[in-house]
Amino acid sequence: MTLEQFTRKEGQVARTYDYDEGSVLAVDFGADETDASVDLVDNTVIVVVGDEQYDFDLPDGADDAHTFIKNGVLTVEMEGDL
Repeated sequence: MTLEQFTRKEGQVARTYDYDEGSVLAVDFGADETDASVDLVDNTVIVVVGDEQYDFDLPDGADDAHTFIKNGVLTVEMEGDL
């Protein structure tokens, strides 16, 4: 699933910020979602929020990605030619 498919289906607010060295994706799951975790496997971001699991693929060209989640906001920092 792509980020666009994920956010359209689940109704999450998502933004992409493009910079010279790469991009940042931010997805807001809501401030009430304090029991959340994120993992990155190959080019797939896996998010577990409560009893729900969501996963979506990073864009083509994402080389060095780092993920974290804080206060219900997932952040994915990526380098490369996206």
